[in-house]
Amino acid sequence: MSLHRSTMSHLNLKPYLLSKPCTSLSFPFGDDVAVFKVNNKMFALLGHHNDLDMINLKCDPDESLALQDIFPAIKPAYHMDKKHWISVYFDGSVPQGEVERLIDNSFTLVVNKMTKKEQAAIKIHL
Repeated sequence: MSLHRSTMSHLNLKPYLLSKPCTSLSFPFGDDVAVFKVNNKMFALLGHHNDLDMINLKCDPDESLALQDIFPAIKPAYHMDKKHWISVYFDGSVPQGEVERLIDNSFTLVVNKMTKKEQAAIKIHL
């Protein structure tokens, strides 16, 4: 029996992540870690830790703390800046819609740090 209780996996999140405008997928840390970038800026990382699939996402620090109080599967990011990134572990406790909302927020946070010209080029594709 699989250790993964959630229906979410890399397979059904990859299309959602790649549907974001100007997004690319690379594997700079090995074949088992998928990195999603918008204009060469990372906004998501899919990997595996503590026997669970997980995703690292950029997150507002205050929202991160609130999410960690609500969902035991949301932790400060594994191997990343723990103030601005979270890890969401796919243990079945975080609804897929919430994960998609967090992906959207991560994408937006990264795009909002770009130049106005870069933002305008991305918004053309929205």
